Amino acid sequence: MSSLLKDIYSPAFYSRFADVLAVVLPDFDKKRFLALIFIDGYENKALKERMRHNSIVLHEFMPADFPAAAEVMKKIIIRLRAEHFGEDSLAMMFLPDYIEVYGINHYEASVKALEFITQFVSCEFAVRPFLLKYTEQLMKQMQQWSLHENYKVRRFASEGSRPRLPWGLAIPTLKKDPAQVMAVLESLKNDPSEWVRKSVANNLNDISKDHPEVMITIARQWHGISKETDAIIKHGSRTLLKKGHAEILQHYGLESKSLTMTGFQILTPEVKIGDSLEFMFIVTNDHSEKQIVRLEYGIYYHKANGQLSKKVFKISERPYLPGEKVVVKRKQSFKLITTRTFYPGLHQLSIIINGEEKELKSFNIFV
Repeated sequence: MSSLLKDIYSPAFYSRFADVLAVVLPDFDKKRFLALIFIDGYENKALKERMRHNSIVLHEFMPADFPAAAEVMKKIIIRLRAEHFGEDSLAMMFLPDYIEVYGINHYEASVKALEFITQFVSCEFAVRPFLLKYTEQLMKQMQQWSLHENYKVRRFASEGSRPRLPWGLAIPTLKKDPAQVMAVLESLKNDPSEWVRKSVANNLNDISKDHPEVMITIARQWHGISKETDAIIKHGSRTLLKKGHAEILQHYGLESKSLTMTGFQILTPEVKIGDSLEFMFIVTNDHSEKQIVRLEYGIYYHKANGQLSKKVFKISERPYLPGEKVVVKRKQSFKLITTRTFYPGLHQLSIIINGEEKELKSFNIFV
């Protein structure tokens, strides 16, 4: 079995999907469908290229009129559900992609289709071009969706309106002024679905990158409403916490004056790519009272241009008793992964206690 994510689109997948289309589409030609899918060069297509290719091939068999095609899409999804095939799966992301590609000039039909489809497979990426083109209109729709009876639609209202959705189009208007986004999040801050609340936190974290003052205000306003809203603002504050933002540290009572660090050692000063960096240090609470201690470490990665780029990793956050001393040992993997390239050379490691970078040491990465 292939370990490549793009191979979720297997011959068996396409055959089964074609059987669904045969039920929904009159005179559907399965043989022609599969021939159009498996064109020369198909094997070289990456995951997103295959998704878009699927949309284009599907279009060959759908009504030319988009509103009519959107109605057929609903029938396809109803049939997929009846077959217990593909709900919430990455493989079905080409269905909302179809709306993105062919529905951009058909606002009303596309909005209805996205609301229906997102209850089968998430549409947060497909809605981004619509947000760029119809920002005011669609944000009003997002507010309506935030009150929807289906939690997947409510989650779509938050996730789809994120100003900086990872791997999705950024929305400059919402990055500049998140007021309309905040109206959506206000409706969702007490949502019964944890999945929705997590999206609210991620949206707030996006906003904090451009408007830390908004995040600080929300942290103060929402604090204590419930344990769920407290969890939202804590997760939404994670970028500010990693940056050691003074006001958010103060909000959470994270001061470092009474905390001391000793015994900081890099146990593996020479690390081969594929192995792990090992280090240790000791933290002592010198305060006469219990103290919340947030421990992090920063890796300054050596980049191709010779510059260093910092990434912060959380270790723990918990109360320390008066006089409590803790020995901390950690490993940081330098195993090759697809999302990060490691370059040989001098790197640096810092220990961060309650947002304050205490000490910096160097280590070497080699092949």
